[in-house]
Amino acid sequence: MKPKILTTLELPKHALDILEKYFIVEGGPDLVKDRSKLLSMLKDKVGLLTAPHIKVDSELFDHAPNLMVVSTYSVGFDHIDVNEATKRGIYVGYTPGVLSDCVAEVTWALILSTYKRISEAERIVRARKWVKGIYKEPLGRDLKGKTLGIIGLGRIGRRVAEIGRCFGMRVVYYDIVRPPDAEKLDFEYCDLDTLLKISDVVSIHVPLLKETYHLIDESKLRLMKKDAIIVNTSRGAVIDEKALIRALKEGWIMGAGLDVFEQEPLPLDSELLDMENVVLSPHRGSASIETREAMLNLAVNNLISVLKGQKPPALLNPDVMKVRPLDKTKVLQE
Repeated sequence: MKPKILTTLELPKHALDILEKYFIVEGGPDLVKDRSKLLSMLKDKVGLLTAPHIKVDSELFDHAPNLMVVSTYSVGFDHIDVNEATKRGIYVGYTPGVLSDCVAEVTWALILSTYKRISEAERIVRARKWVKGIYKEPLGRDLKGKTLGIIGLGRIGRRVAEIGRCFGMRVVYYDIVRPPDAEKLDFEYCDLDTLLKISDVVSIHVPLLKETYHLIDESKLRLMKKDAIIVNTSRGAVIDEKALIRALKEGWIMGAGLDVFEQEPLPLDSELLDMENVVLSPHRGSASIETREAMLNLAVNNLISVLKGQKPPALLNPDVMKVRPLDKTKVLQE
């Protein structure tokens, strides 16, 4: 009998066909809203294919005694207790790299829309207020010669920086790791406070960790220029949202472009919804046909590889191999 896996995704036919060659596949997107059902279905599963909409924690692991791999359809992993997974010998696969270009492009869409005030202008047109000589035109700023501050010079941050250079911007960055080739690429390192003080556009590209929770708080926002903007396509809680709302209302900064929020979906009573100087996007940094397909293929390959006793293409917790060697995860034949 084939081993069983559980998924919380709505899988396209080609992905489901691949998985069903090896496994009995159970579950579906309805489990997102029914955690008790999700937990009850994990008892006999060797693998879980999921996404950030599911919290993968000790409670879940307690209900999954046979689980050997969790494969997430995301590059972010703050929904997974990775340390606990490693202790229990559970491999965690994720999808880095394949979405870097797409997220960088979405970041630039937010930068342009916010800095050029395109969303505000579009609302004027849609409200039928575009009448010559009467409406007050929202004036944006030019990018050439301005300073782009990148917080987190990983794959995505680097691509955003490269595009910034194409616009004729000076690029500065802050990261706990300083890439050896950054200076050759004309990216200047500076500490976080300095970056916030000198940047006209600040773009955030760090994972959500204990160290980065509310990394941008009131004190940091007050360092920024009044005509600067901040853009976040990483994780919402990297910014203290209450402080950001105050900064936008009181004019500490010019605007913000946000694809991520502390609570998702964004609450219907959020003050952000009524602000003209904010561009909002519903956490869709990887939302392109090509990127989503590449992410799914990688997530599927990660899961299958572990259960074949092979190192997956994108393993988040390599120390797990010391706890449960790959020869102990092999439940599939070549």
